[in-house]
Amino acid sequence: MKPNPDDRRDNVEKIQCNINHTLQNIRLTNDMIEKVDNPNERKKLEEKNKRREESLNNMRSEIKEEANVNKNEFK
Repeated sequence: MKPNPDDRRDNVEKIQCNINHTLQNIRLTNDMIEKVDNPNERKKLEEKNKRREESLNNMRSEIKEEANVNKNEFK
């Protein structure tokens, strides 16, 4: 059984989908933060969103790299 060849054509779309989901999670968590009375829970949610923001930055960099690869490889 041969391994499948590396097909990167849809990586940009997959990363964009992950970005969209992460943005939605950030918005939902921000809504929860406004409603939470417990300071510890609020802090956990804020920290979670901070990690999501860092992930967004990484995904945005990755999507730029993939777009450049696609532009060069699939002309």
